[in-house]
Amino acid sequence: MSINKLIDSLSSQGWYVWNDFLTLSDIKTIKQCIPNTLQDARIGHRDSLQGNKAVRADQTIWLEPEMGAPITHYLDKMEQIRQELNCQLYLGLRDFETHFCRYPNGGFYKKHLDNPRGQGRRKVTTVLYMNETWQTGDGGELVVYDKENNQLFELEPRAGRMIFFMSEEFPHEVLPTQ
Repeated sequence: MSINKLIDSLSSQGWYVWNDFLTLSDIKTIKQCIPNTLQDARIGHRDSLQGNKAVRADQTIWLEPEMGAPITHYLDKMEQIRQELNCQLYLGLRDFETHFCRYPNGGFYKKHLDNPRGQGRRKVTTVLYMNETWQTGDGGELVVYDKENNQLFELEPRAGRMIFFMSEEFPHEVLPTQ
């Protein structure tokens, strides 16, 4: 079962790629629930949020259960995983929040940590890919580094694939999209 692989991999190497996390059918129904009212992404937290297109050039919208049953189903699945991570790895994860990102042509997200300076706001980062027609050359790959700035791997954004990684441990970036 992949949840056991997830637990083992997070505890041993700090990351896990789950290639068939959702089916193409699941992805299509989720995408149908997402409104077209995305906003330019911002960086920072709460009062310090700001737009900075030199760092991040994508658009986002926070996902809420009210958007439809497919999103509720996804959030429920993530809640089960959150509970299992707490049970098995004692992470103390209080909740799961997620947003949808769209990277227009030329969009990117420069190298960053999701939990800078150990602020404890985010412990596990997840990225679910919904690119049904992605092909080599389209860009948007996720590049993950270790703390010494050595590239660990580059992940193609293929539909249904999800990566989990420890937020404080792995600087990462999204390469420009085509």
